[in-house]
Formats: sequence, C-alpha cells, structure tokens
Amino acid sequence: MQVGDRVRVNTSVVIYHHPKHRGQATDIQNQEGIIDKIATEWKGRPVSANFPLVVKFDLDKLRAHMRSDELEVI
Repeated sequence: MQVGDRVRVNTSVVIYHHPKHRGQATDIQNQEGIIDKIATEWKGRPVSANFPLVVKFDLDKLRAHMRSDELEVI
C-alpha cells in the first residue's frame, strides 16, 4: 500500500475518537478513505509502529491509524 491509495476497512474496527460520536464506540467497517501517511519515522528517528498506516476518511474529519490487514485497496 502506498500514500494516496483508496482503501476500505474490511474488518470490524471499533474506535472511540469519531468526531460526531466522541467517546462512544463506533464501528468503521466498510468505511472508505485514502492513505494519508505511513508512519516510519518520528522526529527523524526510525520507528516500528503497531498501526503504521494513517487513513483519512472521506465523509468525516476522521483520521485513524490502521494495520494493513484491516484494509483492502479499492
């Protein structure tokens, strides 16, 4: 997966930081978005992030860190 790829969440992922439902459990399965960034370094030092893909979702002002096995390229 590359920055700019269109992706869809293909598994059940529950988040609690959705802008419209802050603090409530929200499942984002089947949501579509674009890979915004891949976390490989922080302050110039390499990191091995558990959730390296930052996905920006279309309809909401929502960004979430995801794993590659939770996404599919569309």
